[in-house]
Amino acid sequence: MSDVKAVKDLVEKYNALKKEIGKVIIGQHEAVNFTLLSIFCGGHSLLVGVPGLAKTLLVNTISDALGLNFKRIQFTPDLMPSDILGSEILDENRHFKFIKGPIFSNIILADEINRTPPKTQAALLEAMQERSVTVSGNHYKLDLPFFVLATQNPIEQEGTYPLPEAQLDRFMFSIYLEYPSFKEEVEVVKSTTSNVVESINSLFSAKEIIEVQKLIRKIPVADNVIEYAVGLVGKTRPKSKEATDLVKSYLDWGAGPRASQNLILAAKAHAAVNGKFSPDIEDVKAVAIPILSHRIVKNYKAEAEGVTIKDIINSLL
Repeated sequence: MSDVKAVKDLVEKYNALKKEIGKVIIGQHEAVNFTLLSIFCGGHSLLVGVPGLAKTLLVNTISDALGLNFKRIQFTPDLMPSDILGSEILDENRHFKFIKGPIFSNIILADEINRTPPKTQAALLEAMQERSVTVSGNHYKLDLPFFVLATQNPIEQEGTYPLPEAQLDRFMFSIYLEYPSFKEEVEVVKSTTSNVVESINSLFSAKEIIEVQKLIRKIPVADNVIEYAVGLVGKTRPKSKEATDLVKSYLDWGAGPRASQNLILAAKAHAAVNGKFSPDIEDVKAVAIPILSHRIVKNYKAEAEGVTIKDIINSLL
């Protein structure tokens, strides 16, 4: 199949996928779009939102629609790395046998990742980066495709272990889930308080998703689009010559090179699902907020004056 036909087929399947997910998930269009883009790029996502906004249901529904194995790990203060990766036990023949942990799946929902100590967070983040785990000196490869969709609760900061910036940088997107509109909430209440259960059809297979990831990477990008993305990331660094007055006043740290890489990769995926054969500057702008928001650090002055990360990013576009 030619790449042109593959892109056209992807657009059709992507629209069908959104319809399928829309049977269960009402509203949250941005969150669904960005989660699917991260999967098509082979990246991981952080879902941030208050309780009850269907973060878990969203991930569960997407994994069903994509035909992938799904495991949920509830992160708690007493969770150990072996609870995620698996551990060796002594079998009846007195031989050590490795019992795989929940990390051996295609989609992992890391629920409330900021509730568990750094040692356990690090075990998950290593698996995210390497797509493999090491237990008792033995190396185990994870099945591909492999995605971590972690959720973080922005309230109740007591007893939490916020992810350090270097670890946040491993996530391709930080997706903020908003409250539903009045009309959407009415629909949510109607659909969740009846006995009608929607069945989700699987539209992809693991092999097809790997093919989509390869297709996205093959998409050509013009130099001016790459220069725009790199320039945009450069503007977020307070000490750079390109930084605006707003950035110098309100930011402590800007985004690193991983942000530039992810901007281009996500722009390629955004172009492909919209039927374009090469991304333009508009595609970079469309994915800028979820890619940059968790990579830049506000200072106390921004907090005091109520300036949000979104405001700062929008001023640079």
